[in-house]
Amino acid sequence: MVPVSLRTLVGSIGLGIAAFTAIVIPVGFFVVGYTNKAALLDFKAEHAAAHIANHIRPNDANWRHRPARLIELLAEVEMASMPTRKRVVDADGALVVDDGTPIRSPTIVRSVPVTVSGRTAGELSIEASIRGLILQTALVGLLSALLGSAMYFVLRVFPLRVLDRTLGDLARANRTIADRNRLLEQQNQMLIESRSQLEEQNVRFDAALNNMTQGLCMFDRNERLLVYNQRFLDMYALSADALAPGISLESLLQRVKGGPPIPGGAEQHLQSVRNARDDNQAITSVVEIDDGRIISLVSRAMLNGGWVTTHEDITERRRAEAKIVHMAHHDALTNLPNRVRFRSDMEKALAALGRGQTLAVLSVDLDRFKQVNDTLGHATGDHLLQAAAERLRNVVREGAPMARLGGDEFAVLQANADQPQGATALATRIIDTLSAPFVIDGQQVLIGASVGVAIAPGDGTNVAQLLKNADMGLYRAKADGKGTVRFFEPGMDARMQARRLLEIDLRKALADSEFEVFFQPIVQLDPQEIIGFEALLRWRHPQRGIVEPAAFIPLAEETGLIAPIGEWVLRQACAEAVKWPEHFHIAVNLSPVQFKNRTLVQTVIAALAASGLAPQRLELEITESVLLQDEESTLATLHALREFGVRIAMDDFGTGYSSLGYLRSFPFDKIKIDQSFIKEVGSRSDSLAIVRAVTGLGTSLGIATTAEGVENLEQLERVKLEGCNEGQGFLFSPPVEAKELPALIEKHNRQRKVA
Repeated sequence: MVPVSLRTLVGSIGLGIAAFTAIVIPVGFFVVGYTNKAALLDFKAEHAAAHIANHIRPNDANWRHRPARLIELLAEVEMASMPTRKRVVDADGALVVDDGTPIRSPTIVRSVPVTVSGRTAGELSIEASIRGLILQTALVGLLSALLGSAMYFVLRVFPLRVLDRTLGDLARANRTIADRNRLLEQQNQMLIESRSQLEEQNVRFDAALNNMTQGLCMFDRNERLLVYNQRFLDMYALSADALAPGISLESLLQRVKGGPPIPGGAEQHLQSVRNARDDNQAITSVVEIDDGRIISLVSRAMLNGGWVTTHEDITERRRAEAKIVHMAHHDALTNLPNRVRFRSDMEKALAALGRGQTLAVLSVDLDRFKQVNDTLGHATGDHLLQAAAERLRNVVREGAPMARLGGDEFAVLQANADQPQGATALATRIIDTLSAPFVIDGQQVLIGASVGVAIAPGDGTNVAQLLKNADMGLYRAKADGKGTVRFFEPGMDARMQARRLLEIDLRKALADSEFEVFFQPIVQLDPQEIIGFEALLRWRHPQRGIVEPAAFIPLAEETGLIAPIGEWVLRQACAEAVKWPEHFHIAVNLSPVQFKNRTLVQTVIAALAASGLAPQRLELEITESVLLQDEESTLATLHALREFGVRIAMDDFGTGYSSLGYLRSFPFDKIKIDQSFIKEVGSRSDSLAIVRAVTGLGTSLGIATTAEGVENLEQLERVKLEGCNEGQGFLFSPPVEAKELPALIEKHNRQRKVA
């Protein structure tokens, strides 16, 4: 199709020619006709003016008076094809002749002067109509318009049709060429993109190949090297210059340092590759080369008969796996087998146990280890565990299974020995070895060991049962004073079950309000009068009845329940004591476990504040074991309580091994002599000597002394004679409920008055 610009150009040309034909021809016709008429009128006018001039020359004065003659002269210039009107005026402009009828417009007028002898005698005007010329011009214009239209049609439509056809053919040809060009461009672009992608893939392939953690090499069917990566060169210390593509497998193996990178040599490997190719499988193998590295190889055959092999150094992985396996079955601190490994060893030993054979399980626990850990720190405790584990290795027969089960608990397995003699001998050696002094971090440390023993098959036939029974024997050894060995007995299980039930009931007792506080009077001996009471905890169990503290306090301390129970006792005691006369004080026992709580001082202050009891009326009793666990921290707590006004008493004095040192390190307000000495003060001289020494020490230091467990008058007289300040025991009163205190005080006052 002809473009718009070309179509417009052709149309403009055709329109211009048509317009020229339709306008110029009529205009030209009119101009020529008008010019001709004007020239003719000019000629006629000049000719007529000449005739008039000849006429008037001889009769210059009278020519104006002879208009007829002038009309005759003017008739000579009449034009048949063009009607005219002629007018003559004299020199003054006066009309002389007006010949002819009026001419309808449009007209043409020509004026010529009449000159006689060089002077203008008048003027001749000839007026003619051009209406005919205009009509002729209109007819010519119509014909010209028709001719112009025909020319416009001929010059615009036909050429455009021809151009349309020509251009259409050209456009189709051009489109065909353009389509082919586009196709060529697309193909060229595809080639460029393919080349770019290929180059990018090559770059990626090279990057991936040379950044693989595995070494890679590829061989063709003729056993010639095709491709390898940098990791392969690095693994076997090969040079790229000496390892050109196309090198044979045999030559390659000769260049490898550290041994051949394929197991069994080239021939065996090739045969394996062929077999794998036939089965469409991969060959996986592991080889240890001369320098100690372990290499994993995976070879896979290719369709063209060659194969590709990846080489991965798994040395560190194997070591890590071995380490993980070791860590999974060994204790990280002592490197002894752990509980998992020991149970596995036990299962194997039990499975191999023949008829008549026995297997002993020894559960070993370090004595006083917790005190070392608390006083010297966990780092020293860890070093002590390592040293103890090393001693156990030396004591136990080589190859015998042993383990650290956790904390300071160890276990040993003894097979092929006469029992119980074998287990007894081994346990004794263990106790003796671990009881010998240790030197840890430059300081001497003394501990010990307790051992519990269970023997299969009599004490159990499975791992769980034997370990449980050995732990029961250990628990019994600990209860019997430590540093000893105890074998499992059937009754132990019943006692442990009873203990477990007691623990369950104990955990519910505080919430169920089963605890009660009883009070036992503390009596001044001279004069004999009540000066206070000691708060003593009792447990009123729904089924067991009244449970004495000795039956549950150790369990409460072991489970940590003593902390909330002790706080409850302190609050109850203070709340009751505030009701007594102001000269009465209240004594409350504190457990060593409570001193581990850093908020003990705040707890005591809160109890006093809640009750309104004066701090001077509260006396807190502690045992020497409190100072064993963390002397510095404990003394700081005691000083804080003392500064607040609370009195501090040492209970059960004389039963420890460092009491005198504690009396020097802290100014106690009172010393309570243990009832075991008071009980035998009249029958044993050593008990009397201890009572005498303690009272003398108290007098020297200005510390009051209280005799506990006074049950008869003889004991009372003895302790009074030795200088004890206070007494406490069943002679004065057993512990009673709070509601019985008024009657007890009244009764004591009556007895004192009678005495």
